[in-house]
Parts: sequence; C-alpha cells; structure tokens
Amino acid sequence: MSAVTERPPAGRFLSPSPTSCAAPAPEPEEPVRVVPLAVAAVLGVGLSAYVWASYGARFGALLVIGLLLGVALFHSRFGFTSAWRQLIAVGNGTGLRAHALLLGTAATLIALIAGTGTGLFGATPKITAGPIGLALFAGAALFAVGMQLGGACASGTLFAVGAGQSTILLTLGGFIAGSVFYTWAYPVFTGWPQVSGFLLADHVGWWGSWAVTIAVLVGVVAVTRVVQARRTPPPVGVVPTARGFARVFRGSWPLLAGAVVLAVLAAAVVLVSGGTWGVTFAFALWGAKLLQLFGLHPETWEFWQSASNAKSLAGPVWTDKTSLTDIGIILGAAVAAAAAGAWKIRAEIPWRTAVAAVLGGVLMGIGARLSGGCNIGAYLAGISTGSLHGWLWGVFALGGTWVGLKLRPLFGLGNPRPSDSVC
Repeated sequence: MSAVTERPPAGRFLSPSPTSCAAPAPEPEEPVRVVPLAVAAVLGVGLSAYVWASYGARFGALLVIGLLLGVALFHSRFGFTSAWRQLIAVGNGTGLRAHALLLGTAATLIALIAGTGTGLFGATPKITAGPIGLALFAGAALFAVGMQLGGACASGTLFAVGAGQSTILLTLGGFIAGSVFYTWAYPVFTGWPQVSGFLLADHVGWWGSWAVTIAVLVGVVAVTRVVQARRTPPPVGVVPTARGFARVFRGSWPLLAGAVVLAVLAAAVVLVSGGTWGVTFAFALWGAKLLQLFGLHPETWEFWQSASNAKSLAGPVWTDKTSLTDIGIILGAAVAAAAAGAWKIRAEIPWRTAVAAVLGGVLMGIGARLSGGCNIGAYLAGISTGSLHGWLWGVFALGGTWVGLKLRPLFGLGNPRPSDSVC
C-alpha cells in the first residue's frame, strides 16, 4: 500500500500533513456515508447468504472471511507497499516489523492447523512449496515496481477500491489486464529455469519449521532496528482517531493489532479451504470470464488448459476461493469506510497519476502470475508456511521497490524524505 491507500480520512483520523502528524490537531468526526454503507452491507449479507445456501458452507464462510479481511485492512491500513518504500527510502523499519508480527502469528496458527491436520467443512490442509527460479525472481521484482507506481499492493488495491478510491480502480483495471496478458502469452512465460520448491516442514516437521521461521523473523526485526538507528528517520507520528469502543468501527486500529487480526483471518482461510490465502488468480479469472461475455475464447489458451485452471474457468466465481475472499474484501472495506465517514470518490485524477496507476497494475498482474503470487499469495503465504520461495520473493521485491522509487518521480509521485515524519 502507499500514501494513496494508507490512513486516508476516516472518522476522526483525518491524515495531517507529513511534517505535522506528530502533533495533530483534533478533527471533527465525519458523518456516516449512509447510501454506500447500506448498499455494501446489503450486498455483503445477501451474497454471503446466497453463496452459503447455493454452494455450501465452505464457500459461504470464505466470503464472510473476506468481508472481515476488508474491515481489518481498512481500519489498520496495513501497509506492504508503503512499508518497503519507507524502509528503502528513509530506513524506517516500522512497517517491516509489523510484517514480522503478521508472519509470525500466521506461522504459529498455520503450524497448529497443518500439524494436526485440522480443517473445517471437510477441508484438509494442503501446504506446498512454490518453485524457485528465474520466474520467481523476475516476477517479484516486477510486481514491486508495479505496486510503487500503482499505489497499492494486491490486498491494498482491493480494500482501496472498496473504500471508494477511484485512482486505485485504475490500478485494479490494469491488474486484471496484466493478468489476462500473462495468460494469453503463457507459452512465452513458461519453461523458465527453475528448481523444485523447498518446504521446511518436510525436513524438520511443522514445529521445527515454525521455530526456524520465528528465529529468522526475530533476526529481521533486529536488522531493521539497526538500519533505522543508523539512518535515524523521523519518529512515527500519532494519527488522530476515534477513541474508546467507537475506535473499532470509526477509528484507526494500531498497526500491530491489525497484523494480529489479519494473521488470524489468513489462518482461517487455511482452516476453511485447506489452502493459503491468495488474491491475484481471481484477476486472471475475472478477465477471462469478461472476455467470454464478449464472445472471445480464452478457454482455448494454453494457460486455461490445465485441469485446475480449466475447472475454475468453467465453474462459477462463487466456488473460486480467491474470488470469494477478494469480493469480500471490497465489500468489507466499503462497509468499514462508509461507517467511518471516509467513503468518497475522487472525481479528478492527474493524468500522470492515472498512467502510473494503470501501468503499475499491468506490471503487478504480470509479475504476480510470473512469480506464482503477490504480497499475499507468495510473501505472506510462503513465509508463514515455511516455504523458501516466500523469503526469496520478499528479497527480490525489495530490489524492485528500489527501482520503483526511482521511477515514481517520472509520474509526479513523491517519495518519503528524511525530513518527513511517518503517519
């Protein structure tokens, strides 16, 4: 996520300027946006009931989990894009340390689920390692460049669209277009050099894998503190927010609290579906189905010829795990933003920002499919399950972030400065 998507106005936590957020002035509460709240709430409840009744409890539960993910992402403004940008630009590791809490909590819960074989609605946890090779490295770097230009990561794109941020709607359009391009050009992107993935649990068991993962995450926290101490970025400012119980619905959640909630929900996806939380496959699926509506035949493309992909394309979106959680995130974020008074469509978008949003989305769409996932499906899912590809994805995404920061000024997008404090 980025400055576009993290901590926009919501209730009493209107974002002050970067140089003044350490001592913000009180802000009046924004009124509830009644119409978008009603529409999003009715759609969320209605779709959940329909999917549950028509396709079964497992799929209905996944949509509900998606709704909760949308609420949590909105209120915590959990940053992936911004965390890497802050670290590379000014050495601020606050966001990356929040990642460590998210990853560590998710790893703990997934170890419990996978280690005991526990699942709901007949689901059996199936954890596999992603392949390691040129496609992973290039895709992660390309994705990171895209998210710095597009203004949001995969999960950030969904919750920002739900919150009414029109710029990110362009990013989502580009994301879908890039995903479709990858599936069309799949023969070009497949067959790149790679080796089989490495899943730590296959060698030391789930609790051994958990222990190693936690140890490495502790090391990451330590390194970010050393880097931050040497570069001495400004202190993190305090964002105004509703207080007391109202903060749950109209305020800004503490970043670390958001990390824990998201980890619990990520584990819930494994518990209900048997697989890890993902985001980006749905964009390729939506794009293909849209082409079919216009009489085209993406089902003849090589990408959609594999058994699992063909089954997804032939079936309804209401039985696709990623589609259900993605739709839920959009609707959940819309409910949360409207209840907080922050749902608002921006009518005017600078042309360079619009170009960056679309281009960034296209790069993310290609990069996610090339690397087998995004900040959620590769980074979070990989690291929390002890798969080596998740760590490597993060390393190459940091490299791509550096490139993205160099490109942002070409589109009129700013980068963090040492004089800025971080809200």
